[in-house]
Amino acid sequence: MFETISNAIYDIDAVIWGWWLIILLFGTHIFMTIRTGFIQRKTLSKGIKLSVTRDPDAEGEVSNFGALTTALAATIGTGNIVGVGTAIALGGPGAVLWCWLSGVFGIATKYSESLIAVKYRVKTKDGRMQGGAMYALSRGLKWKGLGKVLGMIFAIFAGFASFGIGCATQVNAIANIVEENVGVPGWIVGIVIAVLTAIVIFGGIKSIASVCEKLVPFMAIFYVLGCIIILGFNYDYIIPAIKTICTLAFTPGAAAGGLVGTGIMAAMRFGIARGLFSNESGMGSAPIAAAAAQTRNPVRQALVSSTGTFWDTVVVCLMSGLVIVTSVMKNPNINVDEIEDGGVLTTLAFQQIPYLGPIILTLGIICFAYSTVLGWAYYGERAVEYFAGKKVLIGYRILYVAVAAIAPVVALDVVWALADILNALMAVPNLIAVLLLSNVIASETKKYINDLDAWDETPVPVIDD
Repeated sequence: MFETISNAIYDIDAVIWGWWLIILLFGTHIFMTIRTGFIQRKTLSKGIKLSVTRDPDAEGEVSNFGALTTALAATIGTGNIVGVGTAIALGGPGAVLWCWLSGVFGIATKYSESLIAVKYRVKTKDGRMQGGAMYALSRGLKWKGLGKVLGMIFAIFAGFASFGIGCATQVNAIANIVEENVGVPGWIVGIVIAVLTAIVIFGGIKSIASVCEKLVPFMAIFYVLGCIIILGFNYDYIIPAIKTICTLAFTPGAAAGGLVGTGIMAAMRFGIARGLFSNESGMGSAPIAAAAAQTRNPVRQALVSSTGTFWDTVVVCLMSGLVIVTSVMKNPNINVDEIEDGGVLTTLAFQQIPYLGPIILTLGIICFAYSTVLGWAYYGERAVEYFAGKKVLIGYRILYVAVAAIAPVVALDVVWALADILNALMAVPNLIAVLLLSNVIASETKKYINDLDAWDETPVPVIDD
């Protein structure tokens, strides 16, 4: 029975992640890159500086840096480590290039979805900011009926997705890595993570942002430096690895270490799918945090939010991909032909560097995954509150903590497939919002991009909570 259900989930996953979704997702990335005048340039020249510049006089619940780190906490997770390994295992080394390209062009989509999230956000009577694709759809589209339906669909899928991408996959990864390297049983790890999660998420966005502001910079710097050191050991294979990644992204073939490229379709499918799982550009999740930020105009916070995709995929995922490919190419004892699990491939690659590799992998996954659990708890709350009301939030938090506790005993491959499906189902209504509101995005960009200190005087509507 379970095998039948699992196979059905895999079949649905394969259908959803067909050419149609790849074209929609990557096509939106490219279209919005052009529509925003290659906003990636401003992301690097302005967004990074703005992300550490406070805007305390602006309306919002948390600082723009707090909103960014909350989004980064949710974004930088196992997808950056295990997800990259999964992409390589299923799509070959060429998947790394498509994952990276999804980040480069995805910056424009992350900017766009964050802009409309801030522009169409609302405020509850008790002062909490609410925003995201559901509000952009219901308030921004001219066809109000369609907007409300799509907004509700997005919120429902986002609420359910939080238990998969945000909680189960992350805690499962922590439990597996701790049990394998430290020997602590998975069920104990699940209980510990559940307790720590409960302590933080019951404090709301300010509590989550406070923890993320401290955790995210540490974990990102630690992991990147660790990857650089490992690449130092593998320096003689860096150039061959880059050539292999670029070649096998477009053509089938084999490389040193048993790595095999199965063609452009597989490389694109798994590279872009894991890119979406990693950077969430186009999924509509990060804008939920962006909407809570203190910012004087939508463009300002959109630039800050778009830096998340740069750090997540253009930097961190690329590092993971190079570490895995160079380690496999350098160490023939890793038999890629017998490995189908991306987590196993990632573990074996990092273990080639004695002492240092396993430490970087273990601490990286623990920090990345736990921060994702916190960030997605907030996303899920906002989504659930949208379609079910404030009264269910306590129940949602209790259920979220319960999922964290039992996640170590769940079959991870099935959870990953379900997460892929829910990611796609979230992305579709969000991408519709971005495309249908592209004129608004272009207009707002033109209005504020050369005067980022300008104030948007439009009042934020107050709603019943």
